Amino acid sequence: PIQRFWFLETVARMPYFAYMTILHLYETLGWWRSLELRTVHAAEEDNESHHLMIMESLGGDREYFDRFLAQHGAIFYYWVLVLFFLVDPRFSYNFSRLLEMHAVDTYGEFVDANAEELKKLPPPPIAVEYYRTGDLYTFDKFQTSQRGLPEDQLRRPPCATLYDVFSNIRDDELEHVKTMTACEAWITGGPSPVPLGSATISIDNYEKEVQRTDEGREAWKRWSEYVNETLRK
Repeated sequence: PIQRFWFLETVARMPYFAYMTILHLYETLGWWRSLELRTVHAAEEDNESHHLMIMESLGGDREYFDRFLAQHGAIFYYWVLVLFFLVDPRFSYNFSRLLEMHAVDTYGEFVDANAEELKKLPPPPIAVEYYRTGDLYTFDKFQTSQRGLPEDQLRRPPCATLYDVFSNIRDDELEHVKTMTACEAWITGGPSPVPLGSATISIDNYEKEVQRTDEGREAWKRWSEYVNETLRK
């Protein structure tokens, strides 16, 4: 099963690489820009990369044939999703949602079938680092369903046993499903899963943050005086 999970995680990163590729292309050509959406997809890729490293720490990439098949399949899958996203992002988001839903089911079945054995085994260091001691910024970022929740309500999963590790990965995949579902709904005319554009701060918050320090208040005062003087001319 570990080899299968490693294969799955090798392929699972490709959608987010593809999305970032196209979003970078749109930005470079001056067509469209959303730093927040690109950051979300980058955080999704970071999450899948940690899943991949966890499976590598468990020996999932030992066999040459497994590596050959997964890596070449991932390259093919990447270009398919790039093409899909160029034609219509709904195709890519829908494809990704289905893949992530398959991952939820696969991990869920494994956890349910092996719960007692998994609870007897310690987690690999990379899992503890990611879920418990690392920087949780990207971990929070890819979970758009939790956007706006207070700190004490955000996901902070345990990581004491291998059971916790596989349960966490299963739950991560479910969060990917939610994010892909929100992205798919947005493309078809629904609300955006994240604020779009490059400057989303409100005017009130902007003024509050700028004037938080003496230097900021002085700069704001000088700028206001300059603007008022210019308007009077």
